[in-house]
Amino acid sequence: MHHERIRLSSLCDKIVSAEEAARHIKDGMIVGMSGFTRAGEAKAVPMALAARAKTEPLKITLITGASLGNDLDKQMAEAHLLSRRIPFQSDPALRKAINAGEVMFVDQHLSETVEHLRTNQLGPIDVAVIEAVGITAQGGIIPTTSVGNSATFAILAEKVIVEINLTQPVELEGLHDIYIPTRRPFRQPIPVVAPESRVGLPFIPVPAEKIAAIVITQKLDSASTVLPPDHETAAIAGHLMEFLKHEVKRGRLTERLQPLQAGIGTIANAVMHGFIASPFSDLTMYSEVLQDSTFDLFDAGKLNFASGSSITLSKTKYDEVMPRITDYKSRLILRPQEISNHPEIIRRLGLIGINTALEFDIFGNVNSTHVGGTHMMNGIGGSGDFARNAYLSVFVTKSIAKNGALSSVVPMVSHVDHTEHDVDILITEQGLADLRELAPRERARVIIANCVHPLYRPALEDYFARACARGGHTPHLIEEALSWHVKAREAGSMLPDGAALKIA
Repeated sequence: MHHERIRLSSLCDKIVSAEEAARHIKDGMIVGMSGFTRAGEAKAVPMALAARAKTEPLKITLITGASLGNDLDKQMAEAHLLSRRIPFQSDPALRKAINAGEVMFVDQHLSETVEHLRTNQLGPIDVAVIEAVGITAQGGIIPTTSVGNSATFAILAEKVIVEINLTQPVELEGLHDIYIPTRRPFRQPIPVVAPESRVGLPFIPVPAEKIAAIVITQKLDSASTVLPPDHETAAIAGHLMEFLKHEVKRGRLTERLQPLQAGIGTIANAVMHGFIASPFSDLTMYSEVLQDSTFDLFDAGKLNFASGSSITLSKTKYDEVMPRITDYKSRLILRPQEISNHPEIIRRLGLIGINTALEFDIFGNVNSTHVGGTHMMNGIGGSGDFARNAYLSVFVTKSIAKNGALSSVVPMVSHVDHTEHDVDILITEQGLADLRELAPRERARVIIANCVHPLYRPALEDYFARACARGGHTPHLIEEALSWHVKAREAGSMLPDGAALKIA
């Protein structure tokens, strides 16, 4: 079995245990690991490193594509292995260490990390640890269910450790399109002109002599935790579908729309499900993570092609899709994230980007990362890459959280990830606000009227009226602008005095 997966026979001598492979990683090193949103991460070597960190001084800077599965970030955080983490995470234990100041977290646009590596702003990478389906006869590394930043990690690292995962189907070979941009300032245009454009190699090209160790593993990717659509997420999807139908009637779109991008998580996945019952067809996707909804759209005959950087599925959907991966393969591409998230391509293809907000304010600024303005949740991920460059930048969220104790629409966001200049459409289950070509005062009126939960609408109307009386292009009562967040911190609720919680 090993020899079928490792076609360059001389590399079979490099097969070692995870513990032995991990010995290539020393205290203070910068390590690049595969993995993008719980898909395709190296699995055995991180566990071995975490075990070592419990018995000897060992701290590393860890760079990945995005979040890791199999509780790896949790294990590494609790072993105090991580001194610095880049560029995205979603683990509660690591989040706790970040917010305590133990781990220095660099929250970064996902398209930028390898550019920083390539220009020596970050790095060099000492060791890359990459999960693979196999190794070609020339030593090329065939990724598994994600590409992320793996290609550049392997190319730039001094040493490469490859984890051959026998649970990953060999039929994944040929799915990947590894294209590395040429160096600045003489970079050539990236030749991706449609989601289905294949412009690179089906493997990561590295000199075979750089592969320092090979570890054989048999651990599955973690299943995603997306929930099925509920009444509120279905309402959000419905508002978006009605808006898009209106855009078709106005002649701004056709029923093929534009290539779609969707962020990760339950709400974005549920919104994508809304396209199944819509009048739109012959759809394409140019996105980061291909979730359950991608394959549901394929099976419904709605989606023609999907380009992403990883495949992250629930257990039920994984068990359905992976045995049939060859049925989908001609309609899929997995790319490096610097290509899936590249601003030039996003702008050229004219994407409809659908991402999730934690909160937004009455002028359209969006917070997607920080609770109460201070505590990191997961990170900005790729939402900024898409929001600033998409043809239509859409942000979705439920209008309230914690059974109504918190409003997702506030006078002023406690942290800004996406300014009002990068936000076109805001949607909650209450309705949709089209902010295009509106001045700040007009934006506020549309947002309050359409997106705010009735529990909070009178209070926001009052705030805005008093702010307008004071004046300004973007009217605010600076002394009150963050008072809702202060109240939430001190009392656990933003509710106006006398208001009752929404019944779940």
